Amino acid sequence: MFVKHIPVVVSSLVMALAVAACAPSEPASAPSVAEIDKAAVEEKLNRQDSRPNETEADNKRSEDIAFSTQAETDDPTDSDGRNILVAYFSRADENYNVGTIDKGNTQIIAEYIASEVGADSYHIETVNPYPANYDDCCDVAKKELADKARPEIQGGVENMEQYDIVFLGYPIWWGDMPMAVYTFMDSYDFSGKVIIPFNTHEGSGGSGTYSAIESYLPDAQVLDGMAVQGKTAQEFSSDTQQSVCDWLDGLGF
Repeated sequence: MFVKHIPVVVSSLVMALAVAACAPSEPASAPSVAEIDKAAVEEKLNRQDSRPNETEADNKRSEDIAFSTQAETDDPTDSDGRNILVAYFSRADENYNVGTIDKGNTQIIAEYIASEVGADSYHIETVNPYPANYDDCCDVAKKELADKARPEIQGGVENMEQYDIVFLGYPIWWGDMPMAVYTFMDSYDFSGKVIIPFNTHEGSGGSGTYSAIESYLPDAQVLDGMAVQGKTAQEFSSDTQQSVCDWLDGLGF
């Protein structure tokens, strides 16, 4: 009885192997957003590292000069060559849920990021300051949003072209970025730059602003951002610091 079934078993095994051999292998899973973002940052940082360091070049051309002069050019406090900018809009005075403050919620996060990644900073400030009173400021911001205003901003960023990576920070006002942030984006060419948004809020998260930046700056690579509640930013506990640090680590810094 068992002998009679052997050919059937063998035949079944052969068919199963043939089907397995013909079946397509499982497609590799697509890279996650975090992996793509990290790769974008690493590409920019690697490109910066490959650039000739001006101080080193000067030293090579000046090997015959006095040691004291050479020591000055080798100062360990010199820039490490990472061309990163943290540009942010932040408002102090009376704010929702935190009262009257000396330093804006977004500025606290911005300063920490700049310190962690060794970046330059630029505070986006309007020529005409916003009212110190919260309700009055809301009224002005709401009108600016309705008018799609571009309020004039103070100063500017020198040599914007040198920055490959720009962290862009702001609070959420009426479900959008303050209009002064649009003024900032209008002021420079962001082509080929990596833009990393971060924002503070009181319950609205990123409020769709990351995709808004991506649409507004189509020639830049806009990564996924980080949203921090304003009250959390103002308190800036060790847990908040760790969260920001973990986010930066995840981006490859």
